[in-house]
Amino acid sequence: MSPVVRRQGKVMRLALPIMLGMLSQSVLNLVDAALVGHLGEQALAGVGIGGYAMFMVTALVFGLSSSVQSQTAQKLGAGGATPTRPLYAGLIIGMLVGMPLSCLAWWQAPVLLQLMASSDEVQALAVDYFRWRVISLTAIALTLCLRGYWNGLQHTHLYLRIIVIVHVFNVVISAGLIYGVAGLPALGTSGAGIGTTLSLFLGLVIWSWVTLKHTQRSGAYLPGWRAIRTTLLLATPHSVQQLLFAAGYVVLFWLLSKMGTESVAVGHVLINLSLLLILPGVGVGVAVMSLVGEALGRDNKHEAHRWGIDALNVAGMLLTLLALPMLLLPEHVLAIFFTDNNLIQLGSLPLQITAVMIVLDAAALVLAQALMGAGAQRTVMLLTLGMQWFVFLPLAWWVGIGLGYGLLGVWLMQLVYRLLNSTGFLWVWQRRRWQTQIVLNSV
Repeated sequence: MSPVVRRQGKVMRLALPIMLGMLSQSVLNLVDAALVGHLGEQALAGVGIGGYAMFMVTALVFGLSSSVQSQTAQKLGAGGATPTRPLYAGLIIGMLVGMPLSCLAWWQAPVLLQLMASSDEVQALAVDYFRWRVISLTAIALTLCLRGYWNGLQHTHLYLRIIVIVHVFNVVISAGLIYGVAGLPALGTSGAGIGTTLSLFLGLVIWSWVTLKHTQRSGAYLPGWRAIRTTLLLATPHSVQQLLFAAGYVVLFWLLSKMGTESVAVGHVLINLSLLLILPGVGVGVAVMSLVGEALGRDNKHEAHRWGIDALNVAGMLLTLLALPMLLLPEHVLAIFFTDNNLIQLGSLPLQITAVMIVLDAAALVLAQALMGAGAQRTVMLLTLGMQWFVFLPLAWWVGIGLGYGLLGVWLMQLVYRLLNSTGFLWVWQRRRWQTQIVLNSV
């Protein structure tokens, strides 16, 4: 077996549990929507708005995962005796940021959701659901740190095992609390929020128990101020990136709303399809983050570079296979979601563009995570947000609305944006200046 095949096999072994875990999250979102959907369209709208607001707030702590993972991987490669120091630094930051942010978001929920809700009744349902969900923000922050630590140690199978337990519990407890099954109170949308929050706390308990057993054997090393500062500096760019990237989708939907209801409906399906089908690329990226960090910890810069290229090849093959049905049979794919032939015709060519876009996106998906493994979170943030906010969104407005090309024009500009974005990440990776941004000596 050639070295390239062995490396690609290792990437797949690490990435597969992450992919499956992410896929289970997407399936769970559909199950949640189905459970709440029986309560009526206003309940579904309230939960949808509340859930998206929760995603925006969670983005503020999301960077803790990549920060802890990249540092842990580098320490693993260096054979250091303090691999838990970044973890504990992340946990301290998660507590200090998560608790006051959770309280602030709970208090200001009506203001936060007022602009997103279409009616007072939907707003009331969204606020109630969001307030139950935001109680779990600190648990999410701590879980992200623990997940990043274990991914950094290349034990990605834990993520899949724990998330499946959490999701099964979530479905059971949420169904019981929504409809009053097995003697539980029937709480409607509030029950959905409570069930999800309880499942997240269960996940935190499991992660903590597994980690405590591990650190008791290997030793726990509390962080100093330098470790906390480094962890925060690495986490902040990724968190800002996630928040503004999500906000970019809000702007995109606003642009689509200016083109009519049909464009919004088709655009919603296209965006959700693309977000689902890029999961293999994201999973490969999270896996290679650890491999790049571990190689840099051993001061093997050539191997770190090779991991990025090998992972890119794996992701490219996976994304190409997933894109083929959309490219070759767009009408059949859209017929799953629409019965109106006008909508199917409107979306056929944009769906084919989406298929090409997914393949082109491979370099950005993989190499962005690989760069974070090297501690280059700031570079990833600047390139990602610069392309989205200063290239794609202005071009989408100009071509789609200004020139009147509508949905097709927006999707063509998105194709250009994805091509430029991936080209930018490939250029940064091949330039190799990221090899000077190792964070190991800072903690």
